[in-house]
Amino acid sequence: MTKPANQPLKITDLTFRDGHQSLFATRMRTEDIEAIAETVGKVGYYSMEVWGGATFDTMHRFLGEDPWARPKLLRRYIPKSVKFQMLLRGQNLVAYRNFADDVVDAFVAEAAEAGIDIFRIFDALNDERNFERPAKAVKKCGMHFQAALSYTLTERKMGGKIFTLDYWVKKAKSYADMGADSICIKDMAGLLSPDDAFVLVRELKKATGLPLELHCHTTSGLAEYTFQRAIDAGVDIIDTCSAPFAGRTSHPAIEPIVMMLRGTDRDTGFDMQQLLEVAEYLEKIGPKYRHLLDTTRLAVADIGVLLHQTPGGMISNLVTQLREANAENRLGEVFEELPRVRKDLGYPPLVTPTSQIVGVQAVMNVLFGKPGTITDRYKMISGQVKDYCYGLYGRAPAAIDKELQKLALKGYAKGEKPITQRPADVLTPELEKAKGEIGDLAKDRKDLLLYTMFPTTGKRFLAVRAGKEPAPAEWKARTLEDAKAEEALVKKAMAGELVQKTAKEAPPKGPGARTYRVFVDGEYFEVDVEAPAGAPVVTTVAAPAAVAAAPAPQPAPPAPAPAPRAAPAAVGKGSLLSPMPGMVVEYLVKPGDAVKAGDVVVILEAMKMENGLEAPVDGVVGETFFAKGDSVPKDAVLLTIN
Repeated sequence: MTKPANQPLKITDLTFRDGHQSLFATRMRTEDIEAIAETVGKVGYYSMEVWGGATFDTMHRFLGEDPWARPKLLRRYIPKSVKFQMLLRGQNLVAYRNFADDVVDAFVAEAAEAGIDIFRIFDALNDERNFERPAKAVKKCGMHFQAALSYTLTERKMGGKIFTLDYWVKKAKSYADMGADSICIKDMAGLLSPDDAFVLVRELKKATGLPLELHCHTTSGLAEYTFQRAIDAGVDIIDTCSAPFAGRTSHPAIEPIVMMLRGTDRDTGFDMQQLLEVAEYLEKIGPKYRHLLDTTRLAVADIGVLLHQTPGGMISNLVTQLREANAENRLGEVFEELPRVRKDLGYPPLVTPTSQIVGVQAVMNVLFGKPGTITDRYKMISGQVKDYCYGLYGRAPAAIDKELQKLALKGYAKGEKPITQRPADVLTPELEKAKGEIGDLAKDRKDLLLYTMFPTTGKRFLAVRAGKEPAPAEWKARTLEDAKAEEALVKKAMAGELVQKTAKEAPPKGPGARTYRVFVDGEYFEVDVEAPAGAPVVTTVAAPAAVAAAPAPQPAPPAPAPAPRAAPAAVGKGSLLSPMPGMVVEYLVKPGDAVKAGDVVVILEAMKMENGLEAPVDGVVGETFFAKGDSVPKDAVLLTIN
């Protein structure tokens, strides 16, 4: 009989939040979690992270699911002894900007009512002021406030001029003074070395006396070694995933850790048979999500992150953005620009939302600027960088480049002088205004919060639910049958087994088609697959000459979606083009308005960042060609100026 452990290590399971967020773009559907939830609930986890981070965004935007419903549904299967946990981005909540205090108070209260027990709160700048209101709201609800340190470096080991041991100890003490119930070291890029972890864990526990949790991504390949040294130092809780959702840019797998600790004083006591049952289920449904996994590299660890410090999720965003801009070959230039932008912005930790802010700006500098001075590089500055330079995200760890700050705030609507107070102090209450805008589409405060945080996509979700708009094709669930049929077609394409296309005209491609890229001997071709009725079929193949498309069945085409007005065939100097793929957030002008060159006339969202696009010439607005919420490709004509 195994002797009970004196100090069993507690485990937080991240499979159903950060696991699929890191590997599968947060696309795991509730039905797939529900099917295994009861078994996971019996494993013995201290807590399960089931919500927060990007789940709120992707569920309503891409899956057509009400994000508020997931925690309540899962609680039917999982006992209260297993705490439900969420990731809260401080005053950003689960979105990408700071919100007014009334929104923070309401969101935390509704999240607690939905079933969240532990609120892991972090701020991308480690600015204590952005913890104050959400921490008070969590404590008011009687829930657990876990304060997270967003771990980062300027050099290859802990230290340097900014992120020293003293820096982290002082931050942890300040969070303890706010009433934190526990502290988390949040190592989002896998940068924490084993020996640094030993020192950090020991000193933080000594300084605060609070339970300490360690969260390490496996991006760099260090995490398992770092966990071992942290366990030696007395860490209380670690974050892991079930093996099929572990590794790469995710987290260490739980199963080897359970075996490693068996029979020791830190033995988890977990039943490996139950863990195996969970892993086998995830392997079974894995094909539904495998197409989202980045397999462009052979190595499962990205050792480059030890140099460029870019978290895995941020890398995939950068690759996607460059691919859509037909500039994937410039990723190396973006990696070179990233540390320069980060330095210019005062060395923010690279975690949401600052990872997006820095990453998108680096892409813009590469695509639209040129090497040289600040003015040369920053030809286009995102709205979020302007907000950051103004102080709306908080206090940067180091000074922001003065020239960049001046350039970013030139003509800035809120003023050209940066603020120094708590960012939320300059924000006015938002909920009443939002209530007037959304009207009856919001049935309760949860709906109102969804719209407030995501005004474009949130409103679309509520409109679809109310039957006022058709559901987007992308909301349709991908079945195992779909996945297997699509994978079989891709294998045939790679083997050159697709038959020669006949002269028969192909049907129009439907909105549900998915595009796959197939790489063969240094060349690639694209396969468009859709399932208009029954099993998926190939509709088009763009390939090298040796590979042609298979003929497609000809079902009745779906009803076409309303199309935007046709853009002009000839593009003149008065045409404003979309500089990158994105979504139209808002037109700030209408036909007939007089504008001057440099006036911001369209807000375009790209990579979750809002960008103000300027009029190219003086004149009068002629036509606009898209509507709010429309997706647009690169070089689409957004409006004309006569």
